[in-house]
Amino acid sequence: MKNLLNTLASGNWRALLACFLYFDTGFTVWVMFGPLAPFIQKDIAMSPAEQGFLVAVPVLGAAVLRVTLGNLYQAFDGRRIALFGVALSAVPSVVLLLSPAAPSYTLLLVLGVFLGVGGASFAVALPMAGSNYPPKVQGLVLGLAAAGNIGAVLDGFMFPSLADNFGWMRAAGAALPLLGVAALALFFFAKDLTPKAGSAPRAFAGFSVTLVGLVALVLAVHGGLFGAGKTGVLLLPVLGALLAIAVLPRHYRSVLAEGDTWVVMLVYSITFGGFVGMSSYVSTLLISLYQVPKLEAGLFMSLLAFIGALVRPLGGLVADRISGVRALVLLLAGISACDFAFAAWMPPLPAGIVLLVVTYLCFGLGNGATFQLVPQRWKGRTGLMSGIIGAAGGIGGFYLPVVMGIARETTGSYQMGFATFGAIAALAFALVVALRTRWLEWAMPERAALVADAVPGTAVRADGSV
Repeated sequence: MKNLLNTLASGNWRALLACFLYFDTGFTVWVMFGPLAPFIQKDIAMSPAEQGFLVAVPVLGAAVLRVTLGNLYQAFDGRRIALFGVALSAVPSVVLLLSPAAPSYTLLLVLGVFLGVGGASFAVALPMAGSNYPPKVQGLVLGLAAAGNIGAVLDGFMFPSLADNFGWMRAAGAALPLLGVAALALFFFAKDLTPKAGSAPRAFAGFSVTLVGLVALVLAVHGGLFGAGKTGVLLLPVLGALLAIAVLPRHYRSVLAEGDTWVVMLVYSITFGGFVGMSSYVSTLLISLYQVPKLEAGLFMSLLAFIGALVRPLGGLVADRISGVRALVLLLAGISACDFAFAAWMPPLPAGIVLLVVTYLCFGLGNGATFQLVPQRWKGRTGLMSGIIGAAGGIGGFYLPVVMGIARETTGSYQMGFATFGAIAALAFALVVALRTRWLEWAMPERAALVADAVPGTAVRADGSV
């Protein structure tokens, strides 16, 4: 507790609180379709694959928009960008609240892209919070700011109950007061101390083109322009990512030529992608797999989200002590083991709950550990890298409900879906183990320097041993 208070006192805690609320409410609207999907299905007929696509579109929207929002943050004041993002993410709630009748599935897909703006807040909230604190506490500070993903807890508690009593369209309007609180906190408390570079008008144009282009891509895929059935859906994240990269300034694209960038992106697509993707889909999974009632499924989704969000700062704190590299080796192994356990066994409800809780613990700790590494590896480019790596996390979150829905529809079981993600986590584990020695050179430079100073002439290995 004393360490936490000292950390808060070393910077601007009001700015940190504003960033937390911005990301918290953004996350709440971002995954709103997840707990509402079973209620939406009463008014709009959807196949399992279509339901998976609906809850995945906001996740993809955040993934793609994070890249250009992160670029905009590099060139413009973060406080103003955050207020702009709050306004855009409120659009779906306003439309649904004012609609006299249930919208079409197509309109819901468009609104899903705007919900993604809430999730894209990650690319602004984290670097803006970190800019108010010294480098030595970045792991904990970024973990506290990103604990805003506890917003998913509100989704599970709030939206199913409101939808059951007042209808799912009215329930969507409950996000508006939360967004209003975040806007007030940003207006009065937020402060951005990150040095800016580049053209703000060009960065804003890039974000606008990406937003409009992503809406067009989602509608084109839904209309079968890129192939009927599953082909277009599976291609959509690739097309969206190419769109976002195309509007980035050329000198920013150079980070994509670095191998470390791709490995960290893969890791985050598993940890954060698993967290948000499963948070979007776990209600549907519990209902279809274990016949859990809708309200109970929403509450359990809240419990899982709370666990994952609560331990994220702890993941950053642990990573500050032992390095994110060492932490990720253990956590990726845990995620892979849980996925393969589901794939091989498809356990009964009690064992399934235990596995989901362990998986969410690994997700949350892994999220904190991953972003403890970013400011150390990419100094001066944290905003951009938050967008790019966050985009990878969102793409992972998009594929999880889509692949689960496809697996269920084609095989009648979720086993193939769990096996797929278990194999991906195992690949990430192998890559981090292979890169561990080199990564520790920049992940823990202070420890290596202390050993060298303590024993003059001693050769220090990358992991700090002699």
